[in-house]
Amino acid sequence: MAASPVSQRARDIGAAGAYKLVIDFFVNTYLESLRSGADIVDFTFGNPHEMPLPGVVDALQRWSVPQDKDWFAYKLSEPKAQQVVASSLQAYLGLPFEPDDIAMTTGGFAALTCALKAIADSGDEVIFSLPPWFNYEPMLIEAGLTPVKVRVDADTFDIDLDAIAAAITERTRVLIVNTPANPTGRIIPPATLERLAALLDEASSRNGRRIYLLSDEPYNRLIFDGREYRSPIEFYPYSFLAYSYGKTLLMPGQRIGYIAMPPTMPLSDRQQLRDAFVTIQSQAGYHFPNALLQHAIEDLEALCLDMDHLTRKRDHMVGALREMGYDVHQPEATFYLFPKSPLPDDRAFADLLFEEGVGVLPGAVFETPGYFRICLTASDDMIERGLPGFRRAIERARVAAG
Repeated sequence: MAASPVSQRARDIGAAGAYKLVIDFFVNTYLESLRSGADIVDFTFGNPHEMPLPGVVDALQRWSVPQDKDWFAYKLSEPKAQQVVASSLQAYLGLPFEPDDIAMTTGGFAALTCALKAIADSGDEVIFSLPPWFNYEPMLIEAGLTPVKVRVDADTFDIDLDAIAAAITERTRVLIVNTPANPTGRIIPPATLERLAALLDEASSRNGRRIYLLSDEPYNRLIFDGREYRSPIEFYPYSFLAYSYGKTLLMPGQRIGYIAMPPTMPLSDRQQLRDAFVTIQSQAGYHFPNALLQHAIEDLEALCLDMDHLTRKRDHMVGALREMGYDVHQPEATFYLFPKSPLPDDRAFADLLFEEGVGVLPGAVFETPGYFRICLTASDDMIERGLPGFRRAIERARVAAG
């Protein structure tokens, strides 16, 4: 008789490197600090620290009033929601998306999960770059897929095409790209995307089996300084765009997002995948968004974080941290900073920051030791209260380093 009631799958997920570090840090540092009553200025996760965006509550209240008896009945992807998303993507990316090629999901997490399960079989390999979103590896393990990791360019944070090419094998089925990237804020430039598309096309022909590109883009509207943004799906037809409104609207607890297939993908493939998404979404935990969020999507689609305000917070934090002596890049997008740790042990430095009343995530959580992540969803008041803690921490690190 088996000694443990826990499945091997659950044990494998729990043992995944990044996931294990996240849970350990969350329980033993983050929650422990909060339980101790410490006054922590929280830069750890992308949670809101101010009241919701103007318009969000109005939209939810407006669309909570039923217009027919089926208003709150079981929902798949609502045709109206699909049309809203298709029109928005056409305006944003210049491609004539078809509403039927939009699968509405419970956030970006479900979009990624459903896309992976629709196109990849057990044992298939999925490549992604480090530093990653820390849920990629456990998500792949849960789906029975094999994670294959490559590093980004250490100087530019751009994806490393040579490393991706070297990682492709006959078992490769999917490449995940995250642009703009969490935690670095890097936007993959068009020239790189063109070369990536050629690389994937050539590798697919060599393998005799299509390699799909899964573009994780929950931050694609949080772009700084008026930069141009180009989606990977504009360059490679065999792509999927995974999106979440939780970042754009800063409401991660209201789970709505989508998977979008570009019109450049062959119609016969898209027709098969439309059915596959419904099957996977229905049987993997009903990954369709709640009725209210789909009804409200037209109003929600028009809303976004105040990018001028976010830009001011970014510039203020980058300038202040550099003045203190931190080595910190200026992100092109997202609401994250990813400075280098003043101590070689980034977990030790994150613990030191917590002692000084500042919460951050260590780079080890992103499989990139020597860095730490700051989340700019913190309010202006929190930033001002937190900066002295950053200064005390780096001064202590200098003393510790001798």
